[in-house]
Amino acid sequence: MENSHTEYSRKINYYETDQMGIVHHSNYIRFFEEARLDMMKKVGLDYRALEEMGIIIPVTFAECRYLVPLRFDDEVIIHTRMTKYDGIKMEVSYEVYKTDTGELCTTGKTGHCFLDNELKPIRMKRKYPELFSKLKGMLEVPKGFQEE
Repeated sequence: MENSHTEYSRKINYYETDQMGIVHHSNYIRFFEEARLDMMKKVGLDYRALEEMGIIIPVTFAECRYLVPLRFDDEVIIHTRMTKYDGIKMEVSYEVYKTDTGELCTTGKTGHCFLDNELKPIRMKRKYPELFSKLKGMLEVPKGFQEE
């Protein structure tokens, strides 16, 4: 997983479009969530299982840049990668491409933290060292960057 992304495919539904015939801006955040959950599951970190362990991962911020509008029935592929992780917080980036043309339509990122069921911060390295390592392994390290 290191230095790579996961891919999540979906088709745009009619109900996700607005009066202008394009995907309503709020739906991209939902698409990001679908892709993020898929990414986590693909590396063996199922959100449901994490929540059953008492770990919740709320969104702390969301950013989205709309480059090319998407319409009903468009098929897209979302490239998802973890770009920051320190055991307390993480950031995930997203790129949404049209499947048929490969055109980049949307970019974005979300920030997250790790909390227990009482909404208190969790230090993953201390409390869940195995999960910390698995998450650290998902981190995309920029080319030319050497970790100490």
